[in-house]
Amino acid sequence: MEETFQSAYQEEQSRLDAVLYEIDTQLERLRNTPVYTGHDYTEQVLEGIREERRNALAKLRQEPYFGRLDFQENGEGQRKALYIGKIGADRDEAGDHPMVIDWRAPVASLFYSFTGGREPVSYETPEEGLIEGLVYLKRNVVIRKRILERVADTFDRESDGPAVSDEFLVYRLGENKDNRLRDIVSTIQEEQDRIIRAAKNTALIIQGVAGSGKTTVALHRLAFLLYQYKEQVTAEKMIIFAPNRMFLDYISDVLPELGVGNIAQSTFADWASEALGVELAPDAAQETYDRWFERTGPMPALTEETPARFKGSTALVPVIEEAVGLLEETAVPEGDFSPWDGKILPRRMILDWHDREYAPYAPARRKERVLARIHRWIEMELKKSPSAAALKERKKKAAQREKAYAAKWPKYEPAGIYRIIFRAAKVPAGWPVEAPDAIPASVLKDTQKALKKGLLREEDLPPMLYIHYLLNGDESIQRFDHVVIDEAQDFSPFQIFMLDRYVKGHSFTILGDLSQGIHAYRGVHDWSEMSGLFDPSDTAYHALTRSYRSTMEIIEFANGILAHGVGSGLLAVPVFRSGSPVRLIRSEPAATGSAGGPASGSGNGSDAPLPDASPRVRVIARALAELSGREYRTVAVLTRSLADAEALHAELLPRFPGLNLIDGGMTEYKGGLSVLPIYLSKGLEFDAVLLADADREHYGEAAWDAKLLYVGCTRALHELWLLGSGELPGALAAAAGAVETAEGWPEAQPEA
Repeated sequence: MEETFQSAYQEEQSRLDAVLYEIDTQLERLRNTPVYTGHDYTEQVLEGIREERRNALAKLRQEPYFGRLDFQENGEGQRKALYIGKIGADRDEAGDHPMVIDWRAPVASLFYSFTGGREPVSYETPEEGLIEGLVYLKRNVVIRKRILERVADTFDRESDGPAVSDEFLVYRLGENKDNRLRDIVSTIQEEQDRIIRAAKNTALIIQGVAGSGKTTVALHRLAFLLYQYKEQVTAEKMIIFAPNRMFLDYISDVLPELGVGNIAQSTFADWASEALGVELAPDAAQETYDRWFERTGPMPALTEETPARFKGSTALVPVIEEAVGLLEETAVPEGDFSPWDGKILPRRMILDWHDREYAPYAPARRKERVLARIHRWIEMELKKSPSAAALKERKKKAAQREKAYAAKWPKYEPAGIYRIIFRAAKVPAGWPVEAPDAIPASVLKDTQKALKKGLLREEDLPPMLYIHYLLNGDESIQRFDHVVIDEAQDFSPFQIFMLDRYVKGHSFTILGDLSQGIHAYRGVHDWSEMSGLFDPSDTAYHALTRSYRSTMEIIEFANGILAHGVGSGLLAVPVFRSGSPVRLIRSEPAATGSAGGPASGSGNGSDAPLPDASPRVRVIARALAELSGREYRTVAVLTRSLADAEALHAELLPRFPGLNLIDGGMTEYKGGLSVLPIYLSKGLEFDAVLLADADREHYGEAAWDAKLLYVGCTRALHELWLLGSGELPGALAAAAGAVETAEGWPEAQPEA
């Protein structure tokens, strides 16, 4: 066995040396080629190709490839060793296959789809159709900074040993996290690869358990679409929607690592606000969080008439369409238009322009064209003036009357029309005085109150955007080739409905986890709420049930929370990566001594005591010191609310000077030690998690509480500690009873 490994390692080292020499030679030649700065178009194109090649080779020289697949195509006498990398590369001398094959190439799909076995395999190519053959070897390699660190065969046809496809995956998953999400191109699994390579013009809905790689799969899918459909899509016409700006920063390195740039990344609120030219109240998001997460006691009642949920449904669509229709019907002012005494433009003529000639245009565009037509008519009539004096007088009167006439037309402003719909502004003549019956009284009252104060919330943006769309068509906002929506369980159907008006061919990647639906007051409760917006032939659904983030112990504990607290069948299947059991550290509120004594142990913070701290804070400090003293890059303390996080951060900061407070206004995740509320942790992951206040005082027995706890627990990769006083909530107690847990402090931890 050892001899076989040494032989494989030596073979790959020899191959790597040759590839690096070839890359360095090509790169040196290109860098020594003078950069063309002239005006010849052909030379400019060639220089663009050379610069692209320089950049690709510069990336390749650090990590040229990560996998090898020995494949013999049917009808071919010799098998070929194909090396798979993030970027493709050819040799200087033309060969029968590239030096490195791009991971997105059709043949590279075998590297991901093949999991062992001696049966023939196949892949599809656009040019030749189905290609069949046999796989002889599948090998993973780790190359970092030009050094070959690891060689692992996951299949060898000429060996009697079984396939060990998980061995390399477990090795990569065991690595510690930093403050950025990384690509998974070397460890893409078969079910992930199917999603990445799915057809473009589909609303793809992905239900993925926590840690299933949903986000990275979606980002790799963008890179694949740009490769596969290079003649149809561009990076500049793609966009990623994420829950907040900090999450966008967290994922910002993945696409550049894959050689993809210029893809817009935004929150829906930022994008829609810019498109509409409006501003949300600065604390609008926090106001919502305060209402649902910061209050004590049980969660507020949640029904289909909860304002954010109602306005997030498509129930307002017919209401908006009726309102815009009423504006169109009454748009042309009553009476003829007279630019000066004695000259008349009959209203019937203006109506003909509006209702017939310019009928194909959206209302706002139609208004512009009718008013422009009236202006041209005035200019033509002015030329018939009998004298210079008459011309001067008529010009003056025409300008005044034209301006006054234009002011009689309705103002096609989405915010103004939205206020009228909710009767928070003066109702135009001819409209019913009362608000539409379709709007529930509680929604009407809540929205009226906010709008009269000038407050816009995120839930108001989709309806306003639809008004904008009906008034202006889709020409005023960029149309996209593809849209990615992350944490989509927190999106509303109305948001999807609107985005579909600005994307070609229903080309979506919609990903989320219903078990993490802690924003149920605005998000979906079932994926049918989104799939129902499309024709069945335009949608596809995939479920990712395998979790790659956390250890088996953490996943099984989290599954217990879902099974008991939510009754969910969306349980994760862990990768076989074992670690420490989930640790429960319980203390009484007034306890001292080992459980509630002063923090001790080595840590990233100083050993400064916390003499005035409460027993709770001292327990948390002691746990944080213990975990931060280990070889972890990221450790997080998760709290029930932002108020708890802020208070805890202030008390812990003297002991841990580098401790970061993560609140809703942050735009960057810095890694290291952090304290934050659970509801802001979604999408992030940490080497170790301390779940503070895991007790009945802070968490109730509702499914919503269980989902919060599930989100918190599944942020941990390697270690999860639950700290609290008193009894465990029912969901945690059930989870602790179903799996083996560790009680109290680790034995190696000295007493305070």
